[in-house]
Amino acid sequence: MGYEVNRFQGDVDEELICPICSGVLEDPLQAPVCEHAFCRVCIQEWISRQPTCPVDRQSITFTQLRPVPRILRNLLARMCISCDNFVYGCPMILKLDALASHLEECEHNPKRPLPCEQGCGLVIPKDELQEHNCVRELRTLMQSQQQKMADFQRELTEQRFIIKEQKRELKLLKDFMRAMRLSNPTMRAIADQMERDETIRWIGSLTRARVTRWGGMISTPDEILQTMIKRSLLESGCPSHIINELMGNCHESRWPPGLNSLETRQNNRRQYENYICKRVPGKQAVLVFPCDNTHMPEEMMIEPGLVMIFAHGIE
Repeated sequence: MGYEVNRFQGDVDEELICPICSGVLEDPLQAPVCEHAFCRVCIQEWISRQPTCPVDRQSITFTQLRPVPRILRNLLARMCISCDNFVYGCPMILKLDALASHLEECEHNPKRPLPCEQGCGLVIPKDELQEHNCVRELRTLMQSQQQKMADFQRELTEQRFIIKEQKRELKLLKDFMRAMRLSNPTMRAIADQMERDETIRWIGSLTRARVTRWGGMISTPDEILQTMIKRSLLESGCPSHIINELMGNCHESRWPPGLNSLETRQNNRRQYENYICKRVPGKQAVLVFPCDNTHMPEEMMIEPGLVMIFAHGIE
């Protein structure tokens, strides 16, 4: 909708009047052929009812409208208008292009947000300050937050139930596939391929890691440390069919010949520095998979992969 004509100083040229609302053009758009200009809101509403120009009835759609020429925009910008809040006592007369910035800070704006100075600190519209009650507003705010928390908890419970059901269904499917694999060679091949695909997808989801201090390697991690790493792997989506075997490979007793003693590790230092490693999420530990390390010799790799834990030095 346009600006009221009586808010402007001096006469207003007819070319600056919207034919629909009879106000001074606000955010104007122009018809492509006849070049009649209208307030954006006015012409949008008009075209939604009948796709014609309100002046000469030529066919028109909203996508055909375009901004008015710069000279017309400049004429509008230089016009002097009273503040929207003149009825509330604002005496300001300013150019139209400065109106928006003035309204944001106008002291006479009844809806200007102000902080409560009675103690609650809430920001409320100026015209509501007189009726404002800190205790009531804080109680309302608390109730609103409690309701949001209750809704969140309910949604979280529902999501947990859904995840639990999905895990149960997945376990049933895996048990079924395992049983079929034992009894049917064809199903055995299909199940094996599904597990390989699942493993490859999980490996692809892990972040590349760089070991900066190979001397920080813990070759004989204790049970507590192994449990922490295993939990992180499960949380990252590690397939259940490889988790135990993979974790078994975190101790040097299960490492391949090129790593399973301090002496061999020292001799092969230059080789294992070429490992392509994946990060165990959130831990100072890496995973080394054969599919990522086809360039490495056989004595440096093991299926389904290596778990290497460090005291420090993982980026």
